[in-house]
Amino acid sequence: MITVTIMPAGNSVEAGEGTSLLSIILGADQKIQHNCDGKATCGTCHIFVLEGRKGVSKITREENEKLDSIVGVGSKSRLACQATILGTEDVTVEVLSFR
Repeated sequence: MITVTIMPAGNSVEAGEGTSLLSIILGADQKIQHNCDGKATCGTCHIFVLEGRKGVSKITREENEKLDSIVGVGSKSRLACQATILGTEDVTVEVLSFR
């Protein structure tokens, strides 16, 4: 198990390998938009992975295409519904959208 810290709240939760960041954030009772229910078609679950980017799965073509259509995307941007924990290092994310 690794620790995922969710900013700006600062909550930390334990997570297992293969768990999506969206599931982790929602499981920690944090609010985040996710209009397409994890299909990478809406982009509303855009987050920043601040630390531990090597502990998160690589960006898929579908995720990259959706990120290309979102304003404010940077090198730390991910879709929480597509990024999964690899279990190699602790991760810190920043939630950008709220319900």
